[in-house]
Amino acid sequence: MVTSLTPLEDVITDLLAKASPTERTLTCHLDEALGKYLAVDICSSVDVPPAANSAMDGYAIKCSEIVADGVYEVSDRIPAGQVGNQLAVGTVARIFTGAPIPPGADAVVMQENTEIVNGVGNQVKIKVVPSVSTNIRPRGQDISQGTTILKRGRKLGPQDLGLIASVGVAEIEVFEPLKIAIMSTGDELVEPAESLQPGQIYNSNRFVLAGLLKDLGMMVVDLGVIEDTQEATEEALRRGAKGSDCIITTGGVSVGEEDYVRTVVEELGQLEIWRIAIKPGKPLAFGEVHGTPIFGLPGNPVSAFVGFIIIAQPYLLACQGGTETENEFYLGEADFDFKGGRRKEYLRVRAEVSRDRVLLKKFSEQGSGVMSSVSWANALAEVEVDQHVRSGDKLRYLPL
Repeated sequence: MVTSLTPLEDVITDLLAKASPTERTLTCHLDEALGKYLAVDICSSVDVPPAANSAMDGYAIKCSEIVADGVYEVSDRIPAGQVGNQLAVGTVARIFTGAPIPPGADAVVMQENTEIVNGVGNQVKIKVVPSVSTNIRPRGQDISQGTTILKRGRKLGPQDLGLIASVGVAEIEVFEPLKIAIMSTGDELVEPAESLQPGQIYNSNRFVLAGLLKDLGMMVVDLGVIEDTQEATEEALRRGAKGSDCIITTGGVSVGEEDYVRTVVEELGQLEIWRIAIKPGKPLAFGEVHGTPIFGLPGNPVSAFVGFIIIAQPYLLACQGGTETENEFYLGEADFDFKGGRRKEYLRVRAEVSRDRVLLKKFSEQGSGVMSSVSWANALAEVEVDQHVRSGDKLRYLPL
């Protein structure tokens, strides 16, 4: 008998419906805001630029008073940060990039279209007469006063901080970063630098999960490697539930005799084991411990990585107050043949721009325990259930 599989899309929709966005906020300086999520819209109280200014070094002129190859007196010099005088009739003003346009001027001649007379600098020949407004940045060209420049829920990147600073805002209200507890289960796991005993492996999942969560702007509560006993598992889950907004485990949610996460979670709360149509990424579970959400990810590294990116990440972003929760896929061209199966599959690929197309090159070994495939890849290519991919076919891919 073939057990039915839950479509991946249904699982993600269900999770997003269960997500409870945080309402905890804090005020922070722009220096500390990188990677955080806006709790309020940012509106500009000023025009940017605040005054019409020169787009380049040159000479400010009044077009109606200038003729090509005419020689004119330089009546003023206006560096950036200074305000010039009223432009005298029949004269020009030396002006530099960013300097305010002086009253009476209506264009800027770039210095390449001028020639200093007698090498002195107090007179200049204007070789080309521009049209009105040439090389002038008008007031409010970038941002008008009253404009909403960034919306609530935006994850702040360096460019966003620059935009906020440009309207004179130094402190902003953001959502307090979620605290995510992570734990790995398995007596076979040891930390890097420790000596491996027969049957043991190094714990890579902790570093992968911690890195992924920090990239999302969240705080990591490291519960460590938990030994395979019911007592140790229960103690770790109680700690995680008390001190975090969500718990993520790797391993321990299957039905094996040494897998205690499932048993303990069902005693302390509830757990739903999903048979999801995704590969790699099983088994995967979701539930709660004393009211704290918990994800049970697979123990093998690639499955844990893919399960987090595709399934857990959208939920966590929604809980963090982010508005861009869905993974953004692009279209590329397969540079390989592949036969899909009963599950939607995420192949580790390298997306390479080649002329006018993006080629998707598959890592040779796609096993769920091959962590080198994830390190090598820069994208996940999505293969639908039972899809027969041929070289040249279009595939959706998710950049990593």
